Amino acid sequence: MLAQRVITAVVLLALLLPALFVASPWPFALLTLILIGAAGWEWGRLNGRSFGAALGLGAVVVALCGLAGAALISNTVEGSQGVLWLAAAAAWLVGGAFALRAGVAGWPAVPLALRLALGVVMLVAAWLALVLLRSGGVNLLLSVLCLVWAADIAAYFGGRAFGRRKLAPTISPGKSWEGVAFGVLGVLALAVLWLFVERRLGLASPSFYSRLAARFGLVGAALLLVPMAGLSVVGDLFESLVKRAAGAKDSSRLLPGHGGVLDRIDALLPVLPAALAALAL
Repeated sequence: MLAQRVITAVVLLALLLPALFVASPWPFALLTLILIGAAGWEWGRLNGRSFGAALGLGAVVVALCGLAGAALISNTVEGSQGVLWLAAAAAWLVGGAFALRAGVAGWPAVPLALRLALGVVMLVAAWLALVLLRSGGVNLLLSVLCLVWAADIAAYFGGRAFGRRKLAPTISPGKSWEGVAFGVLGVLALAVLWLFVERRLGLASPSFYSRLAARFGLVGAALLLVPMAGLSVVGDLFESLVKRAAGAKDSSRLLPGHGGVLDRIDALLPVLPAALAALAL
């Protein structure tokens, strides 16, 4: 199992890193478009669709990404439809809270068409946000991605060491409120470290943290980073809820040793649009 995880991770990095650091944003956009289409197929399968119908859903995701991307790809991060991203972040905050409150039993009660549509919208929005963040520079995109990873790692170790109060025992028994608190602290620590290194190196492309600090000051930036860390937990819990409702351990077996694409990007789904929403404030 460990060997599978390592091999899969090496292959993914060998594909993603060159596409990420090449001057043009298009190789990264096209490669991630394939992955987001695969996530669309997984969403169809988790919601009871046949293999062929789920493939059709993945194709719809790819087509809508292409159409929306053609309209937005020329925009800068600052000029990228701020109202749209603010609405997406608000939808995650409100919709995520309702979904988690309803729990595993409540998800199948949502009409199938609405469940499928929600999946398409959240995947398209996440891919568009990913591409727009990349167009703002590698430093900007990496700082947002690392925010999610720092929150996850800090929450895992903090929860294991100090976790007492369960966050959502029927959805993800391993998560605790103490873990969430450590996740927030991990994000704040990462931001401080990133700002320090960024200023020492004099990077031309500003990170997410330096952009927030320039607009809102250090305290304002910290206040915005707290809900960002919380949204990463919401994304993780929401996918866990859908998998439990479907009776599935992983979203698929597309990534040997890692599960599926959704398993790897669940926490990113709300955070990517929320990052653009924060920059649009």
